[in-house]
Amino acid sequence: MGLFSFIKEAGEKLLGGKEAAAATPDGPSQEERNAKAAEAIAAYIATQNLGVSEVQVGYDGVQGQVTVQGQAPTQAAKEKVTLCCGNVSGVIHVDNQMSVAAPEPEAQYHDVVRGDTLSAIAKKFYGDANKYPKIFEANQPMLSHPDKIYPGQKLRIPPL
Repeated sequence: MGLFSFIKEAGEKLLGGKEAAAATPDGPSQEERNAKAAEAIAAYIATQNLGVSEVQVGYDGVQGQVTVQGQAPTQAAKEKVTLCCGNVSGVIHVDNQMSVAAPEPEAQYHDVVRGDTLSAIAKKFYGDANKYPKIFEANQPMLSHPDKIYPGQKLRIPPL
């Protein structure tokens, strides 16, 4: 799957914002902040009920990189884990090293820009705006509603 890039300031605010990144003499060390961030990301993955197991998350706050390992039941679940990790504010790169029980072709990805809609994205990738539910379903449970996408978010675009 390789290394995926994301927009650092876009996404879920799991890591505590700018104050969490600032080192202070009496505050937690970088290693402690990294461990806390890794725990938060692992907990977020768990809340998505993707059926993944043995998930191990590492976070490097200096590089803004998440490394995730474990077992995914499907390629789609593995790709959703990548999105769970990458669509977190403060994350720039995701290295998904999970193994897949049932390998399938990889999906494409789209970085949402201002003015994007799922219909417009479906038109671009599938040639048919009415295929937007396929993209919405491919990004659930991270997406709660087809109209709630935001600039900087990365979406999974599965093959038809």
